[in-house]
Amino acid sequence: MPEHKINPNKWIDLYSDYLFNYTITRVSDREIAQDLVQDTFLAGLKSMKNFKGEASERTWLISILKRKIIDYYRKINSTKGKAEVRINYSTDSESEGDWLEERVADPFDKTAEDTLQNSELGDAIHNCLGKLPQKQADVFKMKTILGYETEVICNELNITASNLWVIIHRARTAMADCLKENWF
Repeated sequence: MPEHKINPNKWIDLYSDYLFNYTITRVSDREIAQDLVQDTFLAGLKSMKNFKGEASERTWLISILKRKIIDYYRKINSTKGKAEVRINYSTDSESEGDWLEERVADPFDKTAEDTLQNSELGDAIHNCLGKLPQKQADVFKMKTILGYETEVICNELNITASNLWVIIHRARTAMADCLKENWF
């Protein structure tokens, strides 16, 4: 694995747009998204000595940003945030990497093997989606793949937010089990 170097002088040019777009889809407020990205860069500067080079600089910044978003939702004590924290984030090392976004290779750090692996993953996801009950498949696609907001999905499918979180949890669990059997 090539050694990754850290260069904070280029962070804004290289990563600010991506980190902002990533954040805005999760918090839906421009100012808050900008603040979270700024907090991420500041935390990155403060913890540069902890960067081991095991992942790309961008991936490392994204992991910091994910923690900032979780902290934001915890701070505002949002029902939606609590559900997302409970379902998407775990410090348990056995469950790390079980979700889709942690399995897809960084598009800025691709090799031929990553491209092939992503193609195989796409096929496996498509096959596993076909095995889910229709409503679970629809909710999984809308929330995880298309990134729709909870309110949009609930209105479109005429379900409550708590029902959505139960369905998405069941769908993700079934997808994780299916991918373990068919992709690994």
